[in-house]
Amino acid sequence: MVKNLTSFEINRIFALMIYRYLVSLYLALMFLATSVVFIVVTTVLFVLTCWYDKRLKLLHLFACFWASCYTWLNPLWRVKISGLEHIDRHKVYVMVSNHQSVADILVIYRIFRHFKWVAKSSLFRIPVIGWNLQLNRYIRVERNMKSQRKMFRLCEKNIRRGSSLMIFPEGTRSPDGQLRSFKGGAFLIAAQQQTDIVPMVIDGTAHLIPRNRLHPFYSQTIRLHILPPVPYKVHATMSVQETADYVRQLVNEELIRMRNPIPPQN
Repeated sequence: MVKNLTSFEINRIFALMIYRYLVSLYLALMFLATSVVFIVVTTVLFVLTCWYDKRLKLLHLFACFWASCYTWLNPLWRVKISGLEHIDRHKVYVMVSNHQSVADILVIYRIFRHFKWVAKSSLFRIPVIGWNLQLNRYIRVERNMKSQRKMFRLCEKNIRRGSSLMIFPEGTRSPDGQLRSFKGGAFLIAAQQQTDIVPMVIDGTAHLIPRNRLHPFYSQTIRLHILPPVPYKVHATMSVQETADYVRQLVNEELIRMRNPIPPQN
């Protein structure tokens, strides 16, 4: 097969390989340089504001800016966000989204709305990233029952303080970009705290940063669409699993629509 390639095609493949490594190097250096600066700023902000800003709104806003820099400065990623008007800044929600890759986190930060991540505990042990999670007092998820009870208490405490929650109800990244089943934790919290649920749908990130491999050189349009909230009075009549299945259906229908847009009528 290689023997049948023309010299032009061979040169093109070689040029793409060089381009791949140059973009990867650029992004790696950018991450290292900005992380050092931003974690210092985060620490200073925490010290200056934690005593009066109990919800750490300013610190979270800076985290949104920090994360957004990696999509703003990446020449190959185009992020399109729609439906932001469905989030009322003065209300508290349980927000949920499908999960395709690590890039989802960067994209969700782009909404610049206050929330607390509910994230697996292993992330809190990663240098810089974990420090940011801890300083923002995001909520960690453990597998044992004692820690899970503590997690539910922290979720309740933050909702009562006026902080929304952001949860990936699939529990982990999808290996192929297809929607997995939704676990009930997020919807149990919404039922117990009588909050509306905001479903979000992300598409375009599945092949950008898949497990155990980095593909930042892919040119990709990433879409985040925020659906209208599911009011508490609607899901109050459902069981936790029925709510999870209902919200999953909403997300799946929107995901199909995003992947198969209806052409405009002439």
